[in-house]
Amino acid sequence: MSRNRFVMLIVLVILIASFFIFDLGQYFSLDYLKSQQAALEGYKADNPVQTAAVLFLIYVVVTALSLPGAAVMTLAIGAIFGLVWGTVLVSFASTLGATLAFMISRFLLRDTVQNKFGDKLKAINDGIERDGAFYLFGLRLVPLFPFFVINLVMGLTTLKTFTYAWVSQVGMLLGTVVYVNAGTQLGKIDSLSGILSPGLIFSFVLLGLFPLIARKILDGIKSRKVLEGYTKPAKFDRNLIVIGAGSGGLVSAYIAAAVKAKVTLIEKHKMGGDCLNTGCVPSKALIRSARYLAQTRRAKEFGFKSASAEFDFSEVMERVQRVVKTVEPHDSVERYTGLGVDVIEGEAMIKSPYEVEVNGQTLTTRNIIVATGARPFVPPIPGLDQIEYLTSDDLWTLRELPGRLLVLGGGPIGCELAQCFARFGSEVTIVEMAPRLMIREDDDVVELVTAQFQSEGINVLSGHTAKAFAVVDGENLLTAEYQGESVAIPFDQVLVAVGRAANTTGFGLEELGVKLNQRRTVEANEFLQTNFPNIYVCGDVAGPYQFTHTAAHQAWYAAVNALFGSFRKFKVDYSVIPFATFTDPEVARVGLNELEAKEKGVNYEVTTYGLDDLDRAIADGEAHGFVKVLTVPGKDKILGATIVGEHSGDLIAEFVTAMRHGLGLNKILGTIHIYPTWTEANKFAAGNWKRAHAPEKVLAWVERFHAWRRGA
Repeated sequence: MSRNRFVMLIVLVILIASFFIFDLGQYFSLDYLKSQQAALEGYKADNPVQTAAVLFLIYVVVTALSLPGAAVMTLAIGAIFGLVWGTVLVSFASTLGATLAFMISRFLLRDTVQNKFGDKLKAINDGIERDGAFYLFGLRLVPLFPFFVINLVMGLTTLKTFTYAWVSQVGMLLGTVVYVNAGTQLGKIDSLSGILSPGLIFSFVLLGLFPLIARKILDGIKSRKVLEGYTKPAKFDRNLIVIGAGSGGLVSAYIAAAVKAKVTLIEKHKMGGDCLNTGCVPSKALIRSARYLAQTRRAKEFGFKSASAEFDFSEVMERVQRVVKTVEPHDSVERYTGLGVDVIEGEAMIKSPYEVEVNGQTLTTRNIIVATGARPFVPPIPGLDQIEYLTSDDLWTLRELPGRLLVLGGGPIGCELAQCFARFGSEVTIVEMAPRLMIREDDDVVELVTAQFQSEGINVLSGHTAKAFAVVDGENLLTAEYQGESVAIPFDQVLVAVGRAANTTGFGLEELGVKLNQRRTVEANEFLQTNFPNIYVCGDVAGPYQFTHTAAHQAWYAAVNALFGSFRKFKVDYSVIPFATFTDPEVARVGLNELEAKEKGVNYEVTTYGLDDLDRAIADGEAHGFVKVLTVPGKDKILGATIVGEHSGDLIAEFVTAMRHGLGLNKILGTIHIYPTWTEANKFAAGNWKRAHAPEKVLAWVERFHAWRRGA
């Protein structure tokens, strides 16, 4: 705690303690007020300004310190100054006092609370940012909620101080009028509880609900306005039409069919989307072949005099296609038709919020889910369009191994494929404009991966910005800029892997007026709903994550909200999103890493366990890498975990489960792990945390106890 906060806390404690020690509360009772009413009225007649100023100041102090007595003071001011001037005095004094209490709470506690519970409070902060004024207004109208609690709790949020002040003044006005008016009839009041009858309280509750109801009504009006001009069919052919049969579309359609909705799934290209055909499945098949080849070169490490593998690159790529064909039935038309989904192969065109045209046929639907995925982004670098560049879409048509492969981009896709081709024998150069590869990962993670790449002969050119492509004397050249100087990089083929762009054009979204955000993905709310209330999105086209498993995760929310949103809608949960980069060593992560924790100002502790100490890693000849866990300082609550090494993508699952269900490192430490397995690494990491937080004072007493038992 800073010095200023500590001083303020001490002052507040002294003031509040003094109120109770000196029994100042006796002066804020109804009986005392009645006994002094005549004296107060007489003093006010002689000194009206001074009386108003003194009562105003006392009211502000009492409210700012959250002391009991504001209700009695409101009655007193009403009795002395009447309804009009009494209301003016109390309204401004109560607002000023409440705002000061709000600011005190914010100054003393908000940073601590936000840092400690930031992940849990994100949804609340987002709601306050969006609808904070509505929520506060509703609370201020309902006298059932103690105003001092509202002051303190709201101070912990991100609500702006000015908004808090004016909304509080307006929201408290009706209650102020009721109490001031009661003060004008002070002689008839026997208790504070008598001021608010059950009927009056009920009326206030209805008033408190009004802003929230009004917001719902406004949302409904806004939705209807968006749909104006479109004729809503009297009946619909479908409950749901899903456009795109990648991970998000397939899961959406499956869920809809499972709950017996009539659903149509439209795919213009290939079932399974990028993941099956050009992404996850083929890349992992290629990685497996490249890994086998790399392991033969390590024969002596495993006790063999020699080992080798002859290969034809075209046969390796044919194997990749066989793997795709083997997995293909899982996402096939036949399978999903059997599950109850009406699958149409064709190009969809959204004609209205209720109509989708495909193969010359117009289908009507209550809801639409857009799951059109993304495509490789090709940057507008001069000369690139004059070269036959590759992307992750068409790379799989290669049948000849490039002699010199330039990989543009050092993200997950670029890194995975660069290592594969290097292992097959290509001279690989990675050009990355950022200072290092895998820019979203921690430095120690990237150092391990980069060192491995360099040991395999990959030329890593970080901090190089691609400026122009050209063909000079029959040779392909990239001109890049590095620290202000031009660098010429020759190559035979180039793989562009600088990211992916959402597929948002060519099927009616633009014409309809569906909004996009700055990242050029479809703008959607927390329910995955676009600005058209019956059009939802999921997967890469929605963002913010471009992972197959995230698309499937979003698909549940999109489908359920589309089908049952009239009764209950669910906010998509991004609190625990794992992902992995399948380089060698693998990199897997869930939650925060150190880089993100620092960016977000989250306090954390780091616990690491080196895989060079793990028995199974040593036996497998893969004793390199580490497990790194971020926790709340002094506690075993997991903020995030990063694993670098063999099987990281599998090992991370234990931390994903722990974070999803609120389990700490103590629970992992207390779980039996089979020996000798890779999963023991997670337990040993938890053990390292436990040792670092051993109760030293208790252990010292225990040591003395054992010494006493020995008679020493």
